[in-house]
Amino acid sequence: MYINGFVLAVPEANKEAYAEVARKFWDIAKDYGALAQIEGWEADVPDGKVTDFRRAVALQPGEKVVFAMMTWPDKATADASHDKMMADERMSDFGEEMPFDGKRMIFGGFDSLVVFEAGKSGAA
Repeated sequence: MYINGFVLAVPEANKEAYAEVARKFWDIAKDYGALAQIEGWEADVPDGKVTDFRRAVALQPGEKVVFAMMTWPDKATADASHDKMMADERMSDFGEEMPFDGKRMIFGGFDSLVVFEAGKSGAA
């Protein structure tokens, strides 16, 4: 399994707009091989002493941290899907402006190391 991870700041007032973008994006991503999408809205994000999620995204007053991930069968599938998803005509449904500042989003791709799921083994 391959994982794309994201941390971003979303204005509190844009919570539902962000959720709608996530729902629309899932409709596209699953068609190109994504296995799962998880979007987490800040509930308990403490301030750190050295660094933390808030500092990572330069959180501003009135914003919440979103922690998200999308899983893929492998890196090759994730990589092959990117350009296809961006070219998909459904991407035009998002309009010009997103409900968050993409310049402050942090993201990366990760090979799975250990995966635990109820009823399944921990092998990656």
